[in-house]
Amino acid sequence: MAYTHHELKGKTVAQLREIAKGVEHDSLSGYSTMHKDHLVTALCNALGIDIHEHHDVVGLNKAAIKAQIKELKGTRDQALASRDHAELKAVRRKMHHLKRRIHKATV
Repeated sequence: MAYTHHELKGKTVAQLREIAKGVEHDSLSGYSTMHKDHLVTALCNALGIDIHEHHDVVGLNKAAIKAQIKELKGTRDQALASRDHAELKAVRRKMHHLKRRIHKATV
């Protein structure tokens, strides 16, 4: 059965040791005495699982939103220099809103 890193992290040490029992690999030698974090890493290496999960943004043009955020950073710096607090607050809220849109669209 194919596992993901997230699924392996959700399992107990006993469950991970059962999985390791059926896998022959050098990184799993001594699996019965490994702690969970070492066992998950060793299982990922043995099974060829990516340790870092990759998230994709769906339904948005992430590059365009990042470009808008970059422009807003320039505007933010100008507002800081001119001590325009109302403009500064508006720009920061807009940046926050754009970042939240990216986070919500991440799968």
